[in-house]
Amino acid sequence: MVNYFQIMTVDVSTDIVINAPRDRVSSYAADPDHAPDWYVNIKRAEWQTPQPLALGSRVTFVAAFLGRQLQYTYEITEYVPGRTLVMRTVDGPFPMETTYVWADDRNGATRMTLRNRGVPNGFSTLLAPFMAFMMRRENRKDLRRLKSIIEKSAR
Repeated sequence: MVNYFQIMTVDVSTDIVINAPRDRVSSYAADPDHAPDWYVNIKRAEWQTPQPLALGSRVTFVAAFLGRQLQYTYEITEYVPGRTLVMRTVDGPFPMETTYVWADDRNGATRMTLRNRGVPNGFSTLLAPFMAFMMRRENRKDLRRLKSIIEKSAR
């Protein structure tokens, strides 16, 4: 018999066009020190490995989500500067993978895609559909905030 709670995944993908060159958008967004500036829920980022960001780097983020404080450590598992950044939790409330993809868009703009996917465990499996809805909503806010920061700095 299949236990459907074991296969309940959260997979949320959002994107936005930012009116700035890809190298500027990607270098800002990929820097964990900037995460508290553009992620609504992230309060701070703490490097666990030496800077700069590279394959194998680890960063702990302290965030507030659904009224709770969360702490989770990501490890960079793929990084192609200006193109792709993939990080996976090595410690945190549930296994999660976050992916950033940057692509050229029209007229020198950049399309950034933010994807979060994971498999909640324990009690959080019951909340997976709600978590996906909330994550999508928060990711849209985050990308709008990132767009605003980068576009204002270009003026």
